[in-house]
Amino acid sequence: MEILAALTDGILIAMQPHNLGLAVIGVIVGLFVGALPGLGSVNGVAILLPFTFVINEATSDPASPMIFLAAIYYGAMYGGAISSITLGIPGASTAVATTFDGRPMALQGNADRALVTAAIASFIGGTVATVFFSGFAPFLSSVALDFGNPEIFALMLLAFATFIGLGGDDIPKTMFSIFFGLLLATVGFDTISGEPRLIFFNDREQTAVLEAVGMTGAAENVPYFDSIGWFSRGIQFLVLAIGVYGIGEMIWTINASRYKLTMTETKISFSRIMKAIVGMKDAWKGTTIGSFLGFFVGILPAAGATPGSLMSYGVAKMTSRNPKSYGQGNPDGVAAPEAANNSASTGAMLPMMTLGIPGSPTTAVLLAGMVIWGLEPGPRMFEDRPEFVWPLIGSFYISNIVAVLVNLAFIPLFLWVLRMPFTILAPVIFVLSVIGTYAAYDNMYDVWLMVFFGIGAYLLRILDYPLAPAVLAVVLGTTAEQKLRQSLLLSDGDFAIFYSPFFDRDGKGQEWWIAPITTWVAVILILLPIILWAMKKIRAKA
Repeated sequence: MEILAALTDGILIAMQPHNLGLAVIGVIVGLFVGALPGLGSVNGVAILLPFTFVINEATSDPASPMIFLAAIYYGAMYGGAISSITLGIPGASTAVATTFDGRPMALQGNADRALVTAAIASFIGGTVATVFFSGFAPFLSSVALDFGNPEIFALMLLAFATFIGLGGDDIPKTMFSIFFGLLLATVGFDTISGEPRLIFFNDREQTAVLEAVGMTGAAENVPYFDSIGWFSRGIQFLVLAIGVYGIGEMIWTINASRYKLTMTETKISFSRIMKAIVGMKDAWKGTTIGSFLGFFVGILPAAGATPGSLMSYGVAKMTSRNPKSYGQGNPDGVAAPEAANNSASTGAMLPMMTLGIPGSPTTAVLLAGMVIWGLEPGPRMFEDRPEFVWPLIGSFYISNIVAVLVNLAFIPLFLWVLRMPFTILAPVIFVLSVIGTYAAYDNMYDVWLMVFFGIGAYLLRILDYPLAPAVLAVVLGTTAEQKLRQSLLLSDGDFAIFYSPFFDRDGKGQEWWIAPITTWVAVILILLPIILWAMKKIRAKA
């Protein structure tokens, strides 16, 4: 009852005119920030962080600046689906999985249904997560503390297990796609030893090559070698995502003449919107999986909304009665990642507020803002600063309602994009892809790399290789490798730390069950489709 009373007071404070106005403005700004390729919630919150000082002075309310930034965060989670569905370009990494089925739905003339499904699933996922946040924050923060490096790697392994089902019946091509994605994730400097990997030239080798061809001076002064040096930063995921789902999808659509007419067939009316809302009953399974799994992944430190949305899509497909319909315009394929990224974004706030550990890149920016304002996130924040905590939690409910209403109201504007002939839309997609990539990283090297990935994605689609597993492997590859190697350092190279609950990792003889159970479930899920595929091939030959 004490929590309910505090939450009620917080909602009433969040509904005060100035806070409600900030929530509306923040959601609208976040919606368009999330829809623009290359920006996303991290950039939006970081760019507008200085503006919160003006808000703080104007309102004298300690919660108002955070309510504004949290509303931007919420709006950006909704907005990421817009460009994913209408243009096939993920507005942010959190919306990559939405393109898998959202884009095909748009090409089939069902963009209105895809947008409604994304909006309502996002609302449900955010609401479920906020309810969990309100009632179980202390308990869930202690659960998150039980996840060390072995547990997080086991969770990543479970995510890879769900990838096996994303490529259809051709298991070898799916495995190749996963390994290729993991290879791209290793480009750059080793996170443990600091050694360069797959960057082709270091500074000394660049200088030697320049001298051999009669060119003197520092290597970085020569444009070609300067571009090679950018590999030391690794393959930026947003570059890959925009290239694959922006440029690659554009080239594929130009080549596939059957899609040229469907771009202009999308219609909008009140009855179609209501029909799409009623049709949400067909996406209840994906929404449920995304809401719960997304929140669970979101509360894990350094996980965030992107892995949550990708894993939710994989689990939804793996548990579906008709997995082959995924990638062809299945509403559950839109609902699962959209519910998950909103649920995970709320979940990521939990370790930030209760432990002082950001659960995602965006919450890291929010954490910096809280520190600037003199707030000290940690276990005692709920007791020491209730006048800040509960209005912020109350704003989660308000922002979620505002976001879904604004999103549904703007659907006609979003669908207007699809009415343009593709001869006009294709150059727009190309320009948005280039601008989004350049705005995110401020160099032309990543723009050229984005174009290269787009052409490569088109060629792989011609050869019938699944792209989703490769993209997902790039997302989780770096985290999985880091947690794997840190775990092996802890166990002196003994892999039993992952599969044996009796491995003594702390010198106290304590049993650790989370990592072994997760690992064995992952192994079963990896081997089962491979065995079934092999048996199918044997029967076919017989």
